[in-house]
Amino acid sequence: MPLDLDLSAEQDMLADMVAGVAERFSPLTTVRELEDDPTGYSPELWAQLGELGLIGLLLPEGHGGSGMSMVDAVVVYKELGRTLIPSPHLVSSVLAGGLIARAGSEDQQAAWLPTLASGADVWTVAVQEPGGGFTDAGITTEAVATDDGFTLSGTKRHVLFASAAQHLIVAAKDTDDRVDLFVVDAGAEGMTLTQQMSIASDTQYQVDLANTPAVRLGEVATGWGNWNQTLTEAMILLAAQAVGGADQALKITADYSKERKQFGKALAEFQALSHDMANCRTAVDGAEMLTYEAAWSLDTGRDITKLAPMAKMFACKTYRDTTAIGQQIFGGIGFTLEADIQLYFRRAKSLQISWWDERHLERLIAAAVLDG
Repeated sequence: MPLDLDLSAEQDMLADMVAGVAERFSPLTTVRELEDDPTGYSPELWAQLGELGLIGLLLPEGHGGSGMSMVDAVVVYKELGRTLIPSPHLVSSVLAGGLIARAGSEDQQAAWLPTLASGADVWTVAVQEPGGGFTDAGITTEAVATDDGFTLSGTKRHVLFASAAQHLIVAAKDTDDRVDLFVVDAGAEGMTLTQQMSIASDTQYQVDLANTPAVRLGEVATGWGNWNQTLTEAMILLAAQAVGGADQALKITADYSKERKQFGKALAEFQALSHDMANCRTAVDGAEMLTYEAAWSLDTGRDITKLAPMAKMFACKTYRDTTAIGQQIFGGIGFTLEADIQLYFRRAKSLQISWWDERHLERLIAAAVLDG
């Protein structure tokens, strides 16, 4: 099947639907209100996403999901990025849901996926540790077997929406020094949450575990492989989010440059600035094509080992560069909290260094190139 970059009528309707939900339930005024909020998202928005079947976007229909394609999901995530909707969709639906669907036993899938897909339960993932980087060598949280399952002890950082989650999927090492995944219920004994502030003002927590009860997700010694595979696929959606954000940031910058006059003419009439925006347009379009190629490759059973990291790295760099140029064109006002462009710039930088940063993505791409 050839790569087709023309969206279907249904996909156009999907994009319009997400944009409409954002306009009604999450305008930029709401985005601002939810910055550094302990919960971090609107329950009304989350319920609406659930009613529309968007929370279970990629999850199997047999467990209440929508069973959509990755290209469909890219359409959704471009709009999430364009509108800056704050929600636990990535950590709950894509990462936790993806891990359960990939690794969970039949009983675990039947118990957890339906309420996750409907939005009744929110999940999050707790993997990264202080100074630990993005490889399994950085996992020091310990899992100790008990008569009832396991207990976990350690510290996790950058755990998004932890205070709102009913369950957490935690990466930990067992007695054989293997990294596996474990499920911890909210409010479990020995678990402490401390909110962290971030450049994006999103809702992150440090999670401290002290002999906290847990159950293993999936088979023994499969956890880290399942995590890498699930996050690799999620790279495509993070790239789509960056593309949507960069596209909207460029739009508001171009609109401003045509209105704002300096020395008797609009900023857009200055060649240097117009060329900067032309370069941004070229990069955004390139990032979009790379993202759709990665999504199409996954949907058609092709290898995305190289494509997915490439899409995330290039799209996030494009997002960061586009918003930085936007702030320069806006001038001093672009750095004030009243300006919309700074909302995009801060989220662009946060996205660039989260969920595998540029250096780690380069290592993955280099390995694919050199080993290929």
